[in-house]
Amino acid sequence: MSSIQEEIFKFVLSGDLEALKQLLAGVEESEESREQNLFGQKDEVGRNALMTASMLGRSDLVRELVAHGAPVNDQTVRGFSALHLTACWGRVDTARTLLELGADLKAETFKGETPVDLSRIYAKTDCIDCLILADAKQDLILLHVFLVSISAQNICTSNLSAKSDWIQNVKNQTVSDFTAQRRDLEDALQPILSKLSAHCKYSVAVRKNNLSRHEKKVSSSRSLTIKNGK
Repeated sequence: MSSIQEEIFKFVLSGDLEALKQLLAGVEESEESREQNLFGQKDEVGRNALMTASMLGRSDLVRELVAHGAPVNDQTVRGFSALHLTACWGRVDTARTLLELGADLKAETFKGETPVDLSRIYAKTDCIDCLILADAKQDLILLHVFLVSISAQNICTSNLSAKSDWIQNVKNQTVSDFTAQRRDLEDALQPILSKLSAHCKYSVAVRKNNLSRHEKKVSSSRSLTIKNGK
């Protein structure tokens, strides 16, 4: 590790938020910070600074690290993300922070375990409830985004708009609330969903669609390169 990377780890381990803020503010525009990945270094078991802060339940440090560029969904060689480690240790406040910052609930370890799976294995009840609620909310949001992405809004604008308002404005929702809203949306748009294969997972469909577009761009670029003899 460089001296700056060592300092980051030191302040994460000690929980010194103010020292971390001063360090990151000082190096943000420096030549050294531009030339190296300040948050890519790992400890002896493969955890980066964000994973370590998450495991220790230091939510303020997690926010600071992500605000300065630490990738929230990095995974170890064995597939553990910051959210996985948070779930293992039952750091529910930090789990909420990571979710707010965009942590992936569907990320899997080398054994195919998601964060909620690990919270169940280690009997971290508060984390289980938090992650299940977040997963239910994410499923509803993904369905909404998926329908918008295929221009379903042209057929049922009012229904989608109503669900969007509900997601953003209703407070203290439960898992049952999100599930009911999702079912209501599915029922209202069943003719559309049937044509698009109701058995497919909406989140997987969105990801496959994005991947397909990326692969086509890469393929087109390669074909052009070959034609040009480069």
